[in-house]
Amino acid sequence: MTDTPAMEDSESLRSARRFLGRTVDLVFDRPYGSHHPTCGFRYLANYGYVPGTLAPDGAELDAYYLGPAEPMVRARGLCVGIIHRLYDDDDKLIVVPDGSPVLDDAAIASAVEFQETAGHYVIVRL
Repeated sequence: MTDTPAMEDSESLRSARRFLGRTVDLVFDRPYGSHHPTCGFRYLANYGYVPGTLAPDGAELDAYYLGPAEPMVRARGLCVGIIHRLYDDDDKLIVVPDGSPVLDDAAIASAVEFQETAGHYVIVRL
């Protein structure tokens, strides 16, 4: 994918890029099957953060873990992409278990559609 100037200017994207292609440790504060505290939707992936990081929103860098369909507390996996949100500076890592098959953009979009709106983000890869 070719970066646009807006993508280069994103603080969140700059922060997230350093994890692409790397093994990442995650903590899940919204495990698979839980409900969003204010919006009410159900998490269809383990969702959490990279401990010890700081995103532009003042919280740790968020991540989707596209692994087992079961609630988890922690996981380690490979960062294969970034959900780069076009309308806010709150990008999300896409992390998969080591040894997982390569996911195409359609599979990633399907896995995160419970929270992400099609057309409001692009998937950034190495």
